[in-house]
Amino acid sequence: MSPLKKLPHKKHYYNALLKSISISLTILFVSLAIGVWGYSHFFHFGWIDGLLNASMILGGMGPVDPAPDDNAKLFASFYALYSGVAFLTSFAILFSPVMHRFLHRFHLDMEE
Repeated sequence: MSPLKKLPHKKHYYNALLKSISISLTILFVSLAIGVWGYSHFFHFGWIDGLLNASMILGGMGPVDPAPDDNAKLFASFYALYSGVAFLTSFAILFSPVMHRFLHRFHLDMEE
């Protein structure tokens, strides 16, 4: 029987949490920037309207304005697919240190 293990120091947990938050926010901001660019390029919107449409798609709500032509429809389709994956990935990265610590805490009492 091995001696009782302890959780890693909270400093390590907070560092991992800060790193995951920064990676998640980077993914979301880059995804939002791609959407704003696409909506201003293919839909000929200003950046505020592009931001509105991109954030609605990225958040899973759906588009605000209809697509004017086929190129805009293709962009909106691919951006919607990309946004779903990017949104889920960013939340998986965000919560991975929390889940890791949670699972690690459960394994403290187990014997090797």
